Amino acid sequence: MVRGRRLGAPVVLAGAVLSLSLLLHLRDPHRGGSWGYCPWLLLTGTYCPGCGGLRAVNDLTHGDLGGAASSNLLLLVSAPFVVAWWSRWTRDRWRGVRRSVDSRRQVRLAVLFVALALCFAVLRNTDAGAWLAP
Repeated sequence: MVRGRRLGAPVVLAGAVLSLSLLLHLRDPHRGGSWGYCPWLLLTGTYCPGCGGLRAVNDLTHGDLGGAASSNLLLLVSAPFVVAWWSRWTRDRWRGVRRSVDSRRQVRLAVLFVALALCFAVLRNTDAGAWLAP
């Protein structure tokens, strides 16, 4: 397969992420309602694992790591893992490497991340974890 065709999916994903990041850089989500409101927060009055994620991306595009951590620590901690996954995927596509998919490992990683996200959501809605709230 031609290298350009193999790189299509990683490049499209990177372009989409960069485009959305640029939009978040230009339109500040710190202003209430500028990007709408979290439906979970409106319905339950509690923060979901994603609450503050748009503000965190905006903070990152301005180079403010402290602000990003304050907005959504889970997103900030997850970002290097996502970048590492994308980098490996892109490198494999570039080289034409096909890795076998270990379904059990993928399921375990997905369950682990969902469990961490749920723990994060519960903790940020308690008095002890109030510092995690956006």
